[in-house]
Amino acid sequence: MKAVKVAVVGAGVIGLSTAVRLSETLQNSVVTILSEKFSPDTTSDGAAGILLPEVFPDIPLERQQRWFKETFDHLQGLVESPEAPEAGVFLSSGYHIFKEVPSDPKPYWSEYVFGFRFMTDREMKRFPNHKFGQAFTSIKCECPRYLPWLEKRFRGAGGDVKQEKVTDLKQLVSSYDVIVNCSGVWANHLVGDEGVYPVRGQILKLRATWLKNFIRDGDGKTYLYPGIDYVTIGGTRQKDDWRLELDKGDNEDMMKHCIALEPSLQKAQVLEEWVGLRPGRKNPRIESEWLQDGERQALLVHNYGHGGCGISLSWGSALDALELVMKGLQEKPPRQ
Repeated sequence: MKAVKVAVVGAGVIGLSTAVRLSETLQNSVVTILSEKFSPDTTSDGAAGILLPEVFPDIPLERQQRWFKETFDHLQGLVESPEAPEAGVFLSSGYHIFKEVPSDPKPYWSEYVFGFRFMTDREMKRFPNHKFGQAFTSIKCECPRYLPWLEKRFRGAGGDVKQEKVTDLKQLVSSYDVIVNCSGVWANHLVGDEGVYPVRGQILKLRATWLKNFIRDGDGKTYLYPGIDYVTIGGTRQKDDWRLELDKGDNEDMMKHCIALEPSLQKAQVLEEWVGLRPGRKNPRIESEWLQDGERQALLVHNYGHGGCGISLSWGSALDALELVMKGLQEKPPRQ
């Protein structure tokens, strides 16, 4: 039987997670990752990496719960394994604070993280400009370690990797039976999806070994997350901003806001500055269609548009993409 040839476009956390699930599940297949950039140069590499999802308006909550639970369970299994240091995953405890009580003070993900509770009045005294807080333990996933670990696992399952820029998916139809589009914000250009847009994120990595607990402001922009080798602080959420140049003013604002939450950061050394473009979209796009070039057709599955939730939903949405591929391979292409 002829092997099914699969191309996964994109090597961020969504692309690599999808490629691993495909290569480990699809029988009689050859899976190839095609990407211009790999770790440490992907958008995912700059992500703070805490598992803390947002809610998308038009996707059934049950489906979003499944994406998060699948991802959390997968990474928890890694945390509890000898692979944890190499994969860059570990438990992280801290505070999520708000200037006003949120409309949903106990979100759906609260039942999956560990020890979720509302912060006490005594704890809130640390943050006099905030009125409400959540305390819990989640998982932190550091992509500069996790992505190479995923790629190693992918290669171990027989996957292939090619560093090349894909500018037209139709050019792949002659060589592949299945194309999985995990191109992130670049889907705006690659498939002409005007619904996907850049959300510019700028962060700093600091040497602050004394910090052990994360603090995240409910505004979604101000946060500090202690990691294995550094503390990540941020950040920016600049919609429709394609700039990849570092902005000194953004750095100054980040330091100012984070020092207000954690004064000891005044003593921290800046190790690295980073900027990237999150793939903003009203809802992630995880769906399939058929792509034709001449007489040949290929199954095209999309898996992109997760905004700042890529890591939090990566393993779960990859399962949905896998299921779409398996379903599509059982169907006959539509007649053109």
